[in-house]
Amino acid sequence: MAEDVNAPHAAVVGAGPAGLMAAEALAARGVRVDVYDAMPSAGRKFLLAGIGGLNITHSEPPGPFLARYGGRAAELAPLLQAFGASQVREWAAGLGVETFVGTSGRVFPREMKAAPLLRAWLHRLRAQGVRLHMRHRWLGWDGDGALRFDTPAGPVSRRCGALVLALGGASWPRLGSDAAWVPWLAERGVAIAPLAPANCGFEIPWSEHFRSRYAGQPVRAVALRMADALGTWQRTGEFVVSGYGIEGSLVYAASARLRDAIARDGRATVYLDLAPGLDLERVERELAWPRGSKSMANHLRARVRIDGVKAGLLREAAPAGDFHDPARLARRIKALPLVLRAARPIEQAISSAGGVRFEALDEAGMLRAVPGVFCAGEMLDWEAPTGGYLLTACLASGRWTGTGAARWLRA
Repeated sequence: MAEDVNAPHAAVVGAGPAGLMAAEALAARGVRVDVYDAMPSAGRKFLLAGIGGLNITHSEPPGPFLARYGGRAAELAPLLQAFGASQVREWAAGLGVETFVGTSGRVFPREMKAAPLLRAWLHRLRAQGVRLHMRHRWLGWDGDGALRFDTPAGPVSRRCGALVLALGGASWPRLGSDAAWVPWLAERGVAIAPLAPANCGFEIPWSEHFRSRYAGQPVRAVALRMADALGTWQRTGEFVVSGYGIEGSLVYAASARLRDAIARDGRATVYLDLAPGLDLERVERELAWPRGSKSMANHLRARVRIDGVKAGLLREAAPAGDFHDPARLARRIKALPLVLRAARPIEQAISSAGGVRFEALDEAGMLRAVPGVFCAGEMLDWEAPTGGYLLTACLASGRWTGTGAARWLRA
C-alpha cells in the first residue's frame, strides 16, 4: 500500500489486543499508524492466554454479559453495544477464523489457538499500512513533547498527531504490562485508581499434610458462597487447590469481592458446598445410615460421594468432633468454611483492576488533562472475570479510542 504522507498520523503504544484494535480503527479511517511495543513481537500476553484454548468472548445475553463488569458496567455499556460479543465473532470471521460456542457458553476459535488469529490480524494490519516497531520501550515524553523510546539501537524520539496508549495494567510484567506509565500520567494530572490484582488466587495456610497430598488437584462440582456488604454471592463450578491456597475459574469469578473484603477486614471467608446436588436433609440422612465396619472415608464415599480432594478439604477445615455427629458433619459438607488471608501478588494475577479512571476521559476516550492522548484496554479502571469478558472489553475499548483519535485528528 502506498503511504499517503499528507494523511494524519497517530502512534499506538502497546501491541496487545486493545492497541492493535485501535490501530485497525485508525487505519480504516485513513490515518497513518505506527505501533510501538517493548516486546520482541506483538500480542505476547494474548498468545499466552490462548495456550489452553483461546476464549475470545461469551455467548450469554447482553444484560448478564454487561453485568460482569460490575461497577464500571455503565461506562462500558456504549463500548460493548458498539463492539460486543456478536461483533467480536464477526470480526474473527472476517479474519478467516471460525468460532463456536462451548458447553459453558464461552466462545472459542474452531482451532482453539490464538496464533492463527493473531497472524491473520497482523497481516491485515500491515496490508492497511500499519507499521509495527518492536523492542521500543516507551519512556514517556521529552521536554518538547515528543515520545521517548528505548530501543536496541539506543534512545529515539518520535512525534505524532494523536497518541493511543494501550499499555496494560500490572499483571504479567514479564510480558510488558509493568505499569511504568502510572507516574508519567499522574504527573500530568490524570486521575488513576490504585492498581490491584484481579482474577487471582488467594492464600490459605494449609497444613503440610494437606498441601503435600493435594496441591495441584482440581475440586470439581462444588458451590462457593460468600457474603459481604453487597449481599450474598454464590456460584457452582470448579477450582484448584494450590500450594499457597486456591485458584481457578470459580475463585476468579469471586476475586474482586474477595480482594476487597480482605483489604477491608484483613481476611475473607468463603463457604464450600461439597455436595451441591444434595440438600442438607438428604446429606444428614445419608450420613446417619449405619456404617458398620466401614471406615469414615468409605462411608463418605459411598453415601455422599465425598472422596479424594473433597474429603481432604473436609478433614482440613472441619473439627474432628464433627465426624462423630451426622448433623454437624452434614452442615460442614454443605457449608465448609475456608479463611482466605491474602490475594496473590498482582504480578501473578491474570489481570489487574484500577488504572485510568473513566472520569479522566472524554466521550471519545481522550484524556481531559492531556489533549490528543487516548487510553484503551486494561490500563483503564475496570475489571471482569475470565470467560471472554476481558478480551471483549479490550477489543471494544481499542476500537472506541481508535475511532475517537481518528475523529480528533480530522477535526
